[in-house]
Amino acid sequence: MKDLREWIAAVAPGTRLPSTRALVAQYGASPVTVQKALRTLVAQGMVETRPGVGTFVRTVRLARPSEYGWQTAALGSPQKRIPPLSTALRTVQNDVIALHSGYPDRELLPERLVKAAFVRAARGDAAVNRPPAAGLPELQAWFAAELGAVTQVGVAPPTPSDAVILPGSQSGLSTVFRSLVGAGRSLLMESPTYWGAILAAAQVGVQGIPVPSGCRGPDPDELARAFERTGARAFYAQPNFANPTGAQWSPDLADRVLDVVRRHGAFLVEDDWAHDFGIRADPVPLAARDDGGHVVHLRSLTKSVSPAVRIAGIIARGPARERILVDAQAESMYVSGLLQAVALDVVTQPVWRTHLRSVRQQLAARRDLLIEALREHVPAARLEVVPQGGLNLWVRLPDATDVARLVRDCENAGVVVAAGNEWFPAEPTAAYLRLNYSGPNPGAFPDGARVIGEELARQNVR
Repeated sequence: MKDLREWIAAVAPGTRLPSTRALVAQYGASPVTVQKALRTLVAQGMVETRPGVGTFVRTVRLARPSEYGWQTAALGSPQKRIPPLSTALRTVQNDVIALHSGYPDRELLPERLVKAAFVRAARGDAAVNRPPAAGLPELQAWFAAELGAVTQVGVAPPTPSDAVILPGSQSGLSTVFRSLVGAGRSLLMESPTYWGAILAAAQVGVQGIPVPSGCRGPDPDELARAFERTGARAFYAQPNFANPTGAQWSPDLADRVLDVVRRHGAFLVEDDWAHDFGIRADPVPLAARDDGGHVVHLRSLTKSVSPAVRIAGIIARGPARERILVDAQAESMYVSGLLQAVALDVVTQPVWRTHLRSVRQQLAARRDLLIEALREHVPAARLEVVPQGGLNLWVRLPDATDVARLVRDCENAGVVVAAGNEWFPAEPTAAYLRLNYSGPNPGAFPDGARVIGEELARQNVR
C-alpha cells in the first residue's frame, strides 16, 4: 500500500479518507490488505479514526513550550526531601552490558511455572474475589511454615495469623517504618544498606541513623551506643546476604545483636530479601531465634518468582502485627488476590525447590565469573567479601576515585554500573561500586570489567 501512504503524505491534514470499499477498488487490493494497512498507519500516527465519522489524515499539532511555573507556587517547598530513584531500577537497551540492576535476569526466573500459574489463577475465583485484608489464608500459612521450618528448638514457631501479605517489600518497609517508628522519630540502619529502605524511611518522615556495618555485619557495641544516644526503638538490618555488602551474620553476632535489641525494648526489622538466593550458605532468619515479638520479619517473592508478581509477607507478633495490618489496610485495602494465588501456586509446586537449586548453581557460576574478570581487569579494586548468597558484589575502589565520573564514562563506553553512594544513609565512607552478577549476558562480564578497568585507569588513581 505504498501508493496510499504517498497520497496521505500529499494531502492536507484533516482530509477524510475514502471508505474501505473505495480503497479496495482504487488500489486493487483485498479488504484484508487495506484494513491491515490502515491499522499500520494509525499505529504510526499518520491517520486517526473517529468512531461513527470516518478515518482522517492526522492533523499536525504544532509543538509549543510547556509552562508549568505556576506549580512552583501551588506546591510550595517540599516538606521532606526524597532521594531520587536508584540506578538499580533503570531499564537499558539490549546492546549495553548491564551490571547495575537490582533484579535477576529472566533466565533465572521460573518462567514456565509463573505463566502456568497465571492461567490457572485466571480460571479460578481469585480473578474476581476480594481477598481478606491480611492476605489469602493459604499464603499466610506458607510464609509462617517457611519460617517455622527453621525456628530453633525452644522458640515458638509463628502461626498463620502472624503473617500479613503485602504488595512487595518496598510497600512493606514503608508500612513497618510508618506504623512501628513514626514520622519524626529515629530508625537505626546499617550503613551501607538497601537504598529502598533509605527511600522508604525518607518517604514516611523517619530519620535514618547510620550504624557502621562491614562485610561481617554491625558492631553490637556500636549498635548499643546508637540506641542509647538516639532513643530509637527500631533497627533495620539484613542479616543474610546484605544488599549491597553481601554480609551474612554469624550465629554469635546474631545472638549479640538480638541481646542489644531486647535490652533496649526495641524492634529489629529483618529484611530477608535474598532468602531464595543462597549460594554456598543457607539463610537462617533472626526471626527463627525470637518469639518475643522483637523481630519483624519481611520476606519478598518478587525477585525470586517474577517482577510481575509483587508479593511479600511480614511475620510480626503481638500489637505490632495489628498496627502493621491497620496501616497496610489503610494504604492498599488488600493485595490483589490474583497475584497472591499466582505466588502461592508457584512456591507450592514440587519443582519450585528444583528450580531454586538450579538458580543457586547459576548464581555461583556468574559470581565467580565476574570476580575473576575484576581480578584480571580491575586490579586496583578490592572485594572485601565473596558473598555466599544474594545477587551483588560490593567493590571498593581507590579512595581518590571520582565515582560519578567513572559511572558516566563506563556508560558512555556501553557498561552500566551503580555508584555505591546510593546505599549510604549519610555520606559515603569510601568509593564503591555495586555490581550485579545476576543480570543478562554473563558472557559479557569480562568485557564489562575491562571497560571499568580502562576508565578507572584514565583517572590515574591507585
